[in-house]
Amino acid sequence: MSELLINDISMRFDLPNGTSIQALKNVSLDIKTGELLSVLGPSGCGKTTLLNIVAGFLAPSEGSIVLNDKVVLGPGAERGMVFQQGALFEWMSVRENVSFGPDMKGISRKESSENVEHLLDVVGLQDFKEKAVYELSGGMQQRVALARCLANDPDVILMDEPLGALDALTREKMQSLVLDLWKETGKTIILITHSVEEALLLGERLLVMAPRPGRVHKEYRLPFADLGVGNDLREVKKHPDYSNTREEILEMIWNMEEEIMGRTDESA
Repeated sequence: MSELLINDISMRFDLPNGTSIQALKNVSLDIKTGELLSVLGPSGCGKTTLLNIVAGFLAPSEGSIVLNDKVVLGPGAERGMVFQQGALFEWMSVRENVSFGPDMKGISRKESSENVEHLLDVVGLQDFKEKAVYELSGGMQQRVALARCLANDPDVILMDEPLGALDALTREKMQSLVLDLWKETGKTIILITHSVEEALLLGERLLVMAPRPGRVHKEYRLPFADLGVGNDLREVKKHPDYSNTREEILEMIWNMEEEIMGRTDESA
């Protein structure tokens, strides 16, 4: 069982001119094992910075990240990352990409092969396993990225706009796949997205971040992720609470964007 604690995180970036930018301020979260958390907000609210701190790519200016009772001091195998662009080895086959992590860990070829075959079945790529990654569509490449992440068996999966570059239909199919994988694996997932609809559909818990300095503005507990598992997401969108919550969040973010623009105009 893993629990992720984000303890009073603040992040400042020092600029060459001697000033600094406060990207995050006093962010605290307790993320339970198996939660699917979506995070959204206007540009500059620090959501990707927060994800990079949890991943261990950035050290916070203040505060700490604790996973499995251990303070996070850098990247680790217990946290898997899925990027907007898959960051795959394009010259390798699909199977080789998915098995890369287990091979580096020294896991036996038999055990690794069985797990890889299972994951390729789960993400629907069994018929493409010997294809080179560059031969695949964007949606298929993201399926490879998900399978590769799962092959390393992380406790927490961190997703930074993983579906943002896909066309609408492929994105909808991938959203369904993410929900199915979440239920099947029981993994803790943190998803960063700019899409209000995606945050609603994929987050059983949703955070709206306020603009700089980034902080949690509002938190929602939602039923739509559970409703969407194994079901048509278009039907989920017909739920009356979905439309009402969508409009509320859209107005919230619109007002934040207006505030940001106002600040820019005043400083011009």
